[in-house]
Amino acid sequence: MLRRYLRLLGVQLRASSLLALQYRGDFVIEGIISLFWTATALAPLFVVFRERETIAGWSFGEALLVIGWFTLLQGILEGAINPSLTGVVEHIRKGTLDFVLLKPADAQFLVSTARFLPWRSINVLAGLGLFAYGFQLIGRLPSLLGLLASLVLLGTSVLLLYSLWILTVAAAFYVVKVDNLTYFFTSIFDAARWPASVFRGVLAFFFTFVIPLAVMTTFPAQAMLDRLPLTSLVWAVVGSLVFAFVSRRVWLHSIGHYTSASS
Repeated sequence: MLRRYLRLLGVQLRASSLLALQYRGDFVIEGIISLFWTATALAPLFVVFRERETIAGWSFGEALLVIGWFTLLQGILEGAINPSLTGVVEHIRKGTLDFVLLKPADAQFLVSTARFLPWRSINVLAGLGLFAYGFQLIGRLPSLLGLLASLVLLGTSVLLLYSLWILTVAAAFYVVKVDNLTYFFTSIFDAARWPASVFRGVLAFFFTFVIPLAVMTTFPAQAMLDRLPLTSLVWAVVGSLVFAFVSRRVWLHSIGHYTSASS
């Protein structure tokens, strides 16, 4: 079963890559735009650190690690998660989701892997570059244990992003227009470029437990710096699994209320 779905994923990736290569000019232009948006994400950091050495306990080099994780995850969100799942909304509007549901494979897997934007991989490379620059400024390399913990958190972060996006898209089964909701989620995600300790009070709680941006970018950066407690790592893994379970249940419940094109 797993091998079958891995083959399906390979087919979807290959189809998206071939489609992107048909328009090489767009591929290059979109890649340049991705780099431009990465640069704009850095601009506020340069402005804030111009007058001070640390902010909320983070130096400029350490804050670059958070920006690196933000850039990397933004590439995954906009290159692998968002393109496929936003297509679900159109399927629901047009009543064409029937054709997906009739295929002999899990519908959530099919709609989640329907389309990829390969040029967004430039964001991933830019994030790795920010990691290298950040550690150069810090003056040391990450420990092996820290790297392993950050890789685990990469998995939890992607799972959290995917689960939150499934929950957002599932609203399309009940309301006609969810574009504003998706734009709102994307805008909220922009706050992940800042270390979590910058936020206080209600915002700190919201960005840790409701929309866990801290778990996605600050925790991995802390892991790379050997600052993340083991309990936080465990709770991040448990929390991501809970989000995944809830999103799956919501998806199945939503599919059960889909009226289809023939209704």
